[in-house]
Amino acid sequence: MLLELDIRDLAVTEHVRAAFAPGLNVITGETGAGKSVIIDALGLLLGGRADAGMVRAGAAAARLQGVFQLDPEALSRTMPELAQTLAEAGAEPEDGLLVVARDVPAGGRGVARLNGRVAVLSSLAQIGERLVDIHGQHDHTALLQPSQHLRILDRFGDTGAQRRAVAETVRRLRAVRAELERLHGNERERVRLQERLSFEVDEISRAQLRPDEEDELRAERTLLENAVQLAELAEAGYAALRGGGRIAGAEDALGRAAELLAQLAALDPRLQDDAATAAALQEQAADLARNLREYRDAIEHNPARLAAIEERLSLLSQLKRKYGATVAEVIAYGERAAQELAELSGSEETAARLTDEERALLAALSQEAEALSRARMAAAATLVAEVEAQLRDLRLPNARLGIAFSRRLDDRGVETALPAEQIVDAAAPARTEGAGRYAFETSGIDRVEFMISLNPDEPLRPLARVASGGETSRVLLALKAVLGQADNVPILVFDEIEAGLGGRTGGVVGEKLVQLAQHHQVICITHLPQIAARAANHLSVSKRVEAGRTLVEVRRLEAHERIEEIAAMLGGVTPANLTSARELLGVGTQDSHAVRAI
Repeated sequence: MLLELDIRDLAVTEHVRAAFAPGLNVITGETGAGKSVIIDALGLLLGGRADAGMVRAGAAAARLQGVFQLDPEALSRTMPELAQTLAEAGAEPEDGLLVVARDVPAGGRGVARLNGRVAVLSSLAQIGERLVDIHGQHDHTALLQPSQHLRILDRFGDTGAQRRAVAETVRRLRAVRAELERLHGNERERVRLQERLSFEVDEISRAQLRPDEEDELRAERTLLENAVQLAELAEAGYAALRGGGRIAGAEDALGRAAELLAQLAALDPRLQDDAATAAALQEQAADLARNLREYRDAIEHNPARLAAIEERLSLLSQLKRKYGATVAEVIAYGERAAQELAELSGSEETAARLTDEERALLAALSQEAEALSRARMAAAATLVAEVEAQLRDLRLPNARLGIAFSRRLDDRGVETALPAEQIVDAAAPARTEGAGRYAFETSGIDRVEFMISLNPDEPLRPLARVASGGETSRVLLALKAVLGQADNVPILVFDEIEAGLGGRTGGVVGEKLVQLAQHHQVICITHLPQIAARAANHLSVSKRVEAGRTLVEVRRLEAHERIEEIAAMLGGVTPANLTSARELLGVGTQDSHAVRAI
């Protein structure tokens, strides 16, 4: 709900502040008083185009601010698209309030804000489309947008559950088809990939790799390459320990030392530990000599084994160049390739399973989409009948509403017993028989557009192309009166909806606006007293000149002021018109207390 609109330096307006209430708000005043400035200001706040010529002469900028009240719980429940748009713009209501502000400078670029945060105009426009529906001299109505007609019809027909079921089946079907396309892809490429993987898996498997094999081979190669030197060194070490010929070895020398220390220890017990150490050293030298002899005897000069190692290392190097930096990475690559090869080998069974699933989902979607279409057509027939009844009340007895359904043929679509095109029209009931395979979306197979004919000799045409003026206003009012809660834009604005209407029709229009105001906040600029008398909140716009400056004033009228205003709208403040005004307001002529209670 719009609580307040503050306008500074827009057109001829210096500063006005208009407060609005729930239900039906009317704005009245003489022609040229500045009533439309309020609509223009609201349009600018909602992202409308601005230019420097809109700024009051002598002012630096026009400054506009609107305060909207939004119930967060109701917002998320009944207006999820608006809630999402506000969240994306970082403008969630604070304490239930949304403050929209915009500056339109006489030169340079303007600034827009949502709850004090700078916002781009596209965000204002998106919020405006879902928050306020303006119709008048500058149309801004969702009902004229064909893209909204299917959503409106679904809300009217309460087919949301069916639509969600269709959307879920469509999502599952698209996922299955995407997987099938991935499996099938390019058949030649798949075969090439399978052959390459098979070769790689076989090559790695035949190599029988071990993660630590390369280090072991390199160590063994080092030994084989140095076999002669190793044998010579081992022999020299052995000789140094055991001796040979006339040269005594270390083992004999340690043995002689151990005997001497043993004799000394017998004489001097303090040398017993040293004697034991010498004996141990002699034993260790003997063990070391034995180990060197065994090592020397085990050394093998084997050119054939060395060649085999070189060949194996060359194979490992070749595999690493192709499949990984280390032998462990080569092994891991082989395991992945084997898994992918197994998947490719089993793709035929997977494809067969997915094809069966695709067929089942198509059959389910065909039933769901056809049921949804038939439910929509039934809702459309009800909507047509109710809107045409409203149009007759609004003095358009020859007006006809039609709802055109179209479906696009597609060989990969769903098959239903419905025609590709049909119009739900009270004068010519829609055909429900036919056959075709139709493209589908998450919304089903239908494209919907509201059609209208205002005269007996005219064919149905798109609602967006209906004649302008009073006829357009009445058609939209009839639609809104029927749609009621189905149209979830909370604020409806009508600028001179009665254009081209007489007083008798004005009373009917007023009644329709009251009906709309049960579910929406309605703001209406009007010249008809029959409409003004039905308002819950009555604002009067007047213009005066002071010191050569034009000033516009907006006032909320009290009860007695409303009587005078409506009398003036009837032709002048005369006793007869005052009496008529009281009758329109439902106030007895003798009850002055009731007059002031309005």
